[in-house]
Amino acid sequence: QPGGGGAEVMAARSAGSGGWEVVKRGRRPGASSGGRGGGGGSDRRALGEANGVLKYDLSSPIQTTSTLYERGFEKIMKRQNKEQVPPPAAESKKPINKKQPKKVTAVPSQNQKQGPFRRLEDALKALDVAALQKELDKSQSVFTGNPSVWLKDLASYLNYKLQTPRMEPTLSQYPHDYPYSLVSRELRGIIRGLLTKAAGSVELFFDHCLFTMLQELDKTPGESLHGYRICIQAVLQDKPKIVTSNLDKFLELLRSHQSRPAKCLTIMWALGQAGFTNLTEGLKVWLGIMLPVLGIKALSPFAIAYLDRLLLMHPNLTKGFGMIGPKDFFPLLDFAYMPNNSLSPSLQEQLCQLFPRLKVLAFGAKPESSLHTYFPSFLSRATPSCPAAMKKELLASLTQCLTVDPLSTSVWRQLYPKHLSQSSLLLEHLLKSWEHIPKKARKSLQETIQSL
Repeated sequence: QPGGGGAEVMAARSAGSGGWEVVKRGRRPGASSGGRGGGGGSDRRALGEANGVLKYDLSSPIQTTSTLYERGFEKIMKRQNKEQVPPPAAESKKPINKKQPKKVTAVPSQNQKQGPFRRLEDALKALDVAALQKELDKSQSVFTGNPSVWLKDLASYLNYKLQTPRMEPTLSQYPHDYPYSLVSRELRGIIRGLLTKAAGSVELFFDHCLFTMLQELDKTPGESLHGYRICIQAVLQDKPKIVTSNLDKFLELLRSHQSRPAKCLTIMWALGQAGFTNLTEGLKVWLGIMLPVLGIKALSPFAIAYLDRLLLMHPNLTKGFGMIGPKDFFPLLDFAYMPNNSLSPSLQEQLCQLFPRLKVLAFGAKPESSLHTYFPSFLSRATPSCPAAMKKELLASLTQCLTVDPLSTSVWRQLYPKHLSQSSLLLEHLLKSWEHIPKKARKSLQETIQSL
């Protein structure tokens, strides 16, 4: 049963026996299914001090460097809760006055927090870009040799000014590039310019933004996270490998929060931003982060929705060839077609609709030389008790293997004695569909069938 996914073994010739191994259903794939990237550098500390190479001590908050922006707000922070917006109790006792925004905008001091705004668009319009640039210039002057502080000041300032009611973690009702899509050209220029100046600190900055978002989710009430989201999107547009070269580390982080769905979805949203400009990087994120948690009720809808959006944005599937092999492909087949697994029927249907494109990605640029590696696992699943929809898919795929990759016939000969019931179904299917089989493949198939 595919209830937990399926850790798979690629079908390949055994080194000594000359036989074939079958990709069997097992436990949900773990970090190995997505560990295509290397671990983070030894000096990376933004997500927590490492115990060993990739372990995080997530029990205590990280001590971050004091920044110029934070110092500027020190007096305000003391009067209020240090990292939170003003307590909501006063607001809840009396209705919001339409004149309040006028009072906020009338205060010239940059130390006065604006908002919260009802919409992010309003918050961005009210943002004084010149004041932001002045703060960043001051930060660079005071902390001349510490570009990581400049970046933290940028994120802190943006998040402090762009306060709205908190949204659900995946922003599923908005375009994939929201909230960065709302940022003006002038503000984008400031952000990208600072990222260029502080290029050596950008990877650490990404970790800082992600971990700060997770810390904020522990607060009640917590701040909205638009500033950190905007910074994450700006970073990953140019440097998606910050995520995809550290997939093992981020999968461990995801698993450490498995009892907190909101945090898991926040992590998945942030990592997923690496995939929208590049199909290859997006598939790395999906296979390394989202496939391992497919089947977890709270996370599966976002995982499948992300895959759907990724394939819709990148219709040229050739850019993703070589990313999906048998060990990833067959757990997906089981999730899509096996009944009573850990996906809901509606999510199974969504995955079935994506399956033809997943097959194209898996079979790759040269199916005539790769399909025989898929044949054993297709054949082992094609049992008489197989669900009808799955049986149809398996028999069609087996026929494709036999007619496209010449080596598939020799593989079938070797597997035949131990797969008699499956082979009987395949023979019956070939007989019924003989007229649709390409003529150039018929002779080889006839010879194979006679030898059986």
